[in-house]
Amino acid sequence: MTPHTELEHALTRLEATLSSVDLWRTPQPEAMAFNSQEPFCVDTMELPQWLRYVFIPRLQTLVDAKAALPVSCQVAPAVEVYLQQSKPSTRALVVKAVADIDRIVTEA
Repeated sequence: MTPHTELEHALTRLEATLSSVDLWRTPQPEAMAFNSQEPFCVDTMELPQWLRYVFIPRLQTLVDAKAALPVSCQVAPAVEVYLQQSKPSTRALVVKAVADIDRIVTEA
């Protein structure tokens, strides 16, 4: 399986995971929120918004174009911190899904 195919499957799993723990239904951010200069748009979006409207679409665009993937990806630690007050099962599921993406991108 190519890294692009593996990443596409992982992105689908992340979307399903976010949906299953009720983090997918998040309002679309205002257009100006996307202009943030901060990592993960922390000043303009909640992390689930960033995952849904920035992270997943950007990686999906790379997959669709079979373009070069980033040299590394380390989003799982931020997800873990964001979800530290969530149920352990929710945190574990989401962190695993994002960590899989981190691994695929970094190893590609």
